[in-house]
Amino acid sequence: MMLDLGNESSVTMFILSGFSEYPHLHAPLFLLFFMIYTVTLIGNLGIIVVRKVNRKLHTPMYFFLSHLSFLDICYSSVFTPKLLEILIVEDRTISFKGCMTQFFFICAFVITEMFMLAVMAYDRFVAVCNPLLYTVSMSPKLCAFLVAGTYMWGVLCSLTITYSLLQLSYCGPNIINHFGCEYSAILSLSCSDPTFSQVVCLTISIFNETCSLLIILASYVFIVVTIIKMPSKGGLQKAFSTCSSHLTAISIFHGIILLLYCVPNSKNSWLVVKVATVLFTVMIPMINPLIYSLRNKDVKGTVSRLMHLKLQAHST
Repeated sequence: MMLDLGNESSVTMFILSGFSEYPHLHAPLFLLFFMIYTVTLIGNLGIIVVRKVNRKLHTPMYFFLSHLSFLDICYSSVFTPKLLEILIVEDRTISFKGCMTQFFFICAFVITEMFMLAVMAYDRFVAVCNPLLYTVSMSPKLCAFLVAGTYMWGVLCSLTITYSLLQLSYCGPNIINHFGCEYSAILSLSCSDPTFSQVVCLTISIFNETCSLLIILASYVFIVVTIIKMPSKGGLQKAFSTCSSHLTAISIFHGIILLLYCVPNSKNSWLVVKVATVLFTVMIPMINPLIYSLRNKDVKGTVSRLMHLKLQAHST
């Protein structure tokens, strides 16, 4: 839909193309993504509930993990419901304001999660390198400050990038070659000079990726050095088990981000961008709770106890 403004037209509505090139895949894709989204909600809500129920999990590590689960629910819920909608409904439109709102929230949650993973790496560094003073060093006030800082920084960065997009003119065509309002897809529809927005987005992206990775790398360099110096095999195994889940989550998260950065900006690469975005917004939120729960005895123990109590309640 266009709104005439003198000699110019302003877009008021976008059409999401989604996977319109593959109409025969819409039904199976809907079922697949619906199942993944359901598992995502159950898994991440489960981790939040398990931490609340089990007092043993009232530690900094699980405090950060519960916020990671909350972020996974949030940014999955920004994209996935709209993706499911356009797979089964013929009307694939989204308003201009709705599109910018969707972009703002997905950008804020992703940047926040990026630094939440960095904070979790710092937490593992303190736990492994200074275990005797861990609870003192990672005080509740510091944990709350670190979490609040990641949310505030995510919102600030997202506001800046969204503002840069709002300064552009959109006068058609209004078809977004994506299933959501992703940055490059929105930018491709601009009919004004996008240089300012591109510079802003590139600067923020490089800064955030570099800073978060430097924090993670520095933390794990110290962790590896400490592990090497450990005399007992038991300490080595314990240190490795506390870090392996986090390292797996970091590798998947940053691996897909780097894949999106490396995809060339051409018409032939849009399918790769869509698939990578699906992995990022749909798959990662489902994988994270599986990574952290399947390799964690405390989480598995609490889940099995809750299930046992439920079964007992039903049998009586």
